[in-house]
Amino acid sequence: MTRLADRATLPLPLVGDDTPVPCADGVERPYLSLDAAASTGALPAVARRVEEFLPRYSSIHRGAGYKSRQATDAYEAARAAALDFATGHGPARDRVAIFGRNTTDAINHLAYRLRLRADDVVVTTAAEHHANLLPWARACRRRHVETGTDGTFGVQDVEAALDAGGGPPPKLLAVTAASNVTGWMPPVEQLVAAAHARGVPVLVDGAQLAAHRPLPAEADFLAWSGHKMYAPFGVGVLVGPREAFTDGDPFLAGGGAVEYVGLDEVVWAAPPEREEAGSPNVVGAVALHAAIDELRRVGWPAITAHDVELAHRLRSGLAAIDGVTLLGPAADAVRLPLATFTVDTVPHALVAARLSAEHAIAVRHGCFCAHPYLTRLLGLTPAEVDAFQRAMRAGDRRLVPGAVRASAGINTRPEDIDRLLAAVADIAAGRPAPVEYVQDPSTGDFEPV
Repeated sequence: MTRLADRATLPLPLVGDDTPVPCADGVERPYLSLDAAASTGALPAVARRVEEFLPRYSSIHRGAGYKSRQATDAYEAARAAALDFATGHGPARDRVAIFGRNTTDAINHLAYRLRLRADDVVVTTAAEHHANLLPWARACRRRHVETGTDGTFGVQDVEAALDAGGGPPPKLLAVTAASNVTGWMPPVEQLVAAAHARGVPVLVDGAQLAAHRPLPAEADFLAWSGHKMYAPFGVGVLVGPREAFTDGDPFLAGGGAVEYVGLDEVVWAAPPEREEAGSPNVVGAVALHAAIDELRRVGWPAITAHDVELAHRLRSGLAAIDGVTLLGPAADAVRLPLATFTVDTVPHALVAARLSAEHAIAVRHGCFCAHPYLTRLLGLTPAEVDAFQRAMRAGDRRLVPGAVRASAGINTRPEDIDRLLAAVADIAAGRPAPVEYVQDPSTGDFEPV
C-alpha cells in the first residue's frame, strides 16, 4: 500500500530535462521536450531500476546460472505487472501478456493470430494511427467509422458500422483509446459494450492513453508501448485471452517458442512463450515494470489533475494567439495535454524548425502517422490530396500538408507551456528569424543556415 508520504508531487522531472542546447543565435537554452505523444524520456526510477538490473542481466528461461534465474524472475515479474496494469481491475478472465517491440508490433501480431480471411471485416475508424489501420488492410476488409469536422465520432456511429453490411458480424472492432493527434478520448467503455452486445471482440490501441489514464480493462485485447510511458527501452505489450494464442503457429517462429523441433515437425510451447520467439528484450520489460510501479506511486488522480490543468493552459493559450488554428474538438472536450495546430502563412515544418533552432523547444510536425485523420482535420479536398501525392511520388515533399503538435507529460511545468506559447506568438506575429532557413525538397524539413 502506498503511503501518503510516498506520493510524488507533480511535475516529476525526467532524465535529461533542461539539458542546455545551442540555439541559432549562439545562446544555449534549456531543452524543452513537448513531444511526449511520440516518445517520453525516462523516469529517474526507471533509469535506476535498469542500472540496478544490468549486473544481473542474462539470457532468460532454461538457463541454470544464477544470473539467468534472476533475469527470468525479473522478466516474468514484469509480465505479471503488465497484465495487472491492463486488467487488474477488470473482469476475471484467463489472459496473457505478450512482450514485443512496440504497439505496432503488437497489433500486427494480433492481426496474424486472429487468422482473418480476405472477406472478413474489421471495423476501425478514420481517427486511428497507421498502426491500427495498415495491419487490418493487409489481412482483410475494413469498415471505417467516419469522423465529423472536429475529428470525433459517437457511439451511434460505431454501432452503425458494426451493424452495416447485413452479413455475419465483424470479426473485430479496433479503436484507439486516445488520439495521438488531438488528444481526444473516444467513449471506449461504451464502444466496448456496444461491440460485445453484438458478439464482436474489441482491440483497444492504448499507446497514447497508457501514461495518462487506466487502460480499459473491459476490452478483449489491449496494446501499448513502454516508450510512451517513461520507459524508453523498446518494449510493447499485447494482452488478450489465452485461448486466442493456444492453437496454430505463432506470429514469429524460432527458439523459445517451442517444446520440440524435428526436421519435419514442431511442437509449439504454450502461450505466452509460444508468442515470443528469440531472445526477448529483458531490459525493456524491466523498465516497463519500473514505469508501472512509478505511475502507481504517483497515482491516477494526481496525473489526471496535472493533465487537465496543462491541457487547458495549452489549448486555451494557443487559441488566443492571432493566426493560430487549433485542430480537433473544442478545448473543453480534450483532457490529455496535447494540442495540434497550424500557423497562418507559416509552413508547419518551418514552425517546428524555428521552435527548435531558436527556442530549444521540441515539438512534432507533419501528419503524425495518421494521414487519413489529418486529411479530415485539415479539410483537404480530393484534388489537393492528389496534388501533393503526385509531388511526393516525384520526390518533392515541400508542399506536404500537416500541422504542429505540442504534447506534455508528467514532467511538464506550467511555465513550460507559457514558454511555448510565447514562442508561437512570436512566430505567428511575423517576428523575423535571426537566421535564414532552407527547405530540403526531399524531406520537406527546414534547417537553419
